[in-house]
Amino acid sequence: MKKITFFTVCCCLLSIGLSLSSCRSSRMPGNGWVLQWEDNFDQKQGFDPEVWSKIPRGTSDWNNYMTDFDSCFAMRKGNLILRGIVNHSLPNDTAPYLTGGVYTKGKKAFMNGRIEICAKLNGAQGEWPAIWMLPEHAQWPMGGEIDIMERLNFDTIAYQTVHSNYTYNLGIKDNPLSHAVGAINPDGYNVYAVELGADSLSFFINNKHTFTYPRIQTDKEGQYPFNQPFYLLIDMQLGGSWVGKVNPKDLPVEMEVDWVRFYQKK
Repeated sequence: MKKITFFTVCCCLLSIGLSLSSCRSSRMPGNGWVLQWEDNFDQKQGFDPEVWSKIPRGTSDWNNYMTDFDSCFAMRKGNLILRGIVNHSLPNDTAPYLTGGVYTKGKKAFMNGRIEICAKLNGAQGEWPAIWMLPEHAQWPMGGEIDIMERLNFDTIAYQTVHSNYTYNLGIKDNPLSHAVGAINPDGYNVYAVELGADSLSFFINNKHTFTYPRIQTDKEGQYPFNQPFYLLIDMQLGGSWVGKVNPKDLPVEMEVDWVRFYQKK
């Protein structure tokens, strides 16, 4: 019994150790997926402006601290760095915090394929980093929303969710199930993925399937608006009604994005 327990513990420790560095050498998905596009963020002087733009300030919890301030963005060792900081530097900006985020809106959209993002999340009280998708040619919530990863504070889990008229306005979130959580390594890189299909969305964390959201037969409006081009958002967020108050002593905090990959079937 002791030998079995010791062996099990060793395997768990080995698994954790591998997950810390697995993103950089992460294997390509099988089942006929072919890499169509990737961004490894290897450039030193900023992200590719042909693909990415800085997310502007808005009035929602997720974007009310967004900024184009350079201190919230960096390129470091093949990673895109997105920061959340206390606002000590912009006296004309009344926001107490500043956050960095990028999106591919109007530049690159994704449909009928698998998108993967390798990222490391460094925790803080009130931190709410997210990787998600919105429709290129439709309004929210009718056009849908695909949340590939949301993480709160220092959690060891990530949330994956779909939103639409069906789930948001009509409130139908369990037929079919519209959300799931999956374990992450809070101290290292993790790979978050979604497979975008004409009739289903399938979600993964570190290649482990978390849930699938299918198209179903229903007379309710807007149950599956996901068969259309979506753009990608990657952003640091701070505070809000879901995550709660920010502890400024935990800032600055960084989100490190190693790469983004998009696959399609042969």
